[in-house]
Amino acid sequence: MPHKARHAYEKLTPDVVLDALASVGLLGDGRLTALSSYENRVYQVHLEAPTGTGAAAGDMVVVKFYRPGRWSDLQIVEEHAFAAELMEAEIPVVGALVIKGQTLHHFDGFSFSVSPRRGGRRPELEDFSVLEWIGRFLARIHTVGSRAPFQHRPALDLETFGHASRKVLLAGNYLPLDMESRWLKAFEEAMNVAQAVFESVGEIRSLRLHGDCHPGNILWTPEGLEGAGPHFVDLDDARSGPAVQDLWMLLSGERAQCLQQLGALVDGYEEFREFPRSELALIEPLRTLRLVHYSAWLAQRWHDPIFPINFPWFGSSDYWKGQVDMLEEQTEAMQAAPLVA
Repeated sequence: MPHKARHAYEKLTPDVVLDALASVGLLGDGRLTALSSYENRVYQVHLEAPTGTGAAAGDMVVVKFYRPGRWSDLQIVEEHAFAAELMEAEIPVVGALVIKGQTLHHFDGFSFSVSPRRGGRRPELEDFSVLEWIGRFLARIHTVGSRAPFQHRPALDLETFGHASRKVLLAGNYLPLDMESRWLKAFEEAMNVAQAVFESVGEIRSLRLHGDCHPGNILWTPEGLEGAGPHFVDLDDARSGPAVQDLWMLLSGERAQCLQQLGALVDGYEEFREFPRSELALIEPLRTLRLVHYSAWLAQRWHDPIFPINFPWFGSSDYWKGQVDMLEEQTEAMQAAPLVA
């Protein structure tokens, strides 16, 4: 690969990470731990001494280096402002620290932020009381999110996650010749059904969302400990969209199990805010959009060396055959009776 085509993260060495922190007055003691993240590069860093910035106890912080070219500074700062608004409402969200009057910083061509370290484990979603607890906090997040729209961050809809993803895949020739026509046919059928479902729901109230509320983005502190309950992390995918987007990724298993899980989430949610039940019909269309967007996400990041290593099957005929099969299954699922709560 020519040097000019190498990915920007190749120059993000441990020294650069520590120098970036030093540029905002935080001195690392040399101990860095890379945290799981494909989209950005995220590190847990031990600091030499207390800094007075509000960093977590134990003098450890988490520094996130944003993927170059993904979000503009305005979009990142808007995410930080949303997190700050949620924290001001005493909602347990882990947001960026304000250092020298700013939450977004720049160093050696990178944009980065620093957050306090928060421990926790994945929530036990088979426990309905846990789901109710999460539902209550999602309602509070959405109450804040409904106060005003995002000005710079995009919406989650058929165009941004569906048709735009198709354009990415076709423009980059990521579809093998033996699967291209099959995938395009399955995609068009799925999008037509999804559009019909969206239209059948009627007016959909768009609000500011977490956007990627899967179990891995919720840190759970057991009862009896300080700060018990959920802590929501990683608002990197915050967008505007329907409220149900922040609920459906917490559902799993057969339909009967999903119905019980959904009932617990909505029970908790409606202690603080009425849930728009007509949006339950959007669960399968939103799942379909995420499926399509995932392929485009992989394609757009294929020049990042970490992606071919971790997703070697992407682009193969077997991969696209699997995508066709899933799109056909989703087309059927979107035409079935929606979940109820």
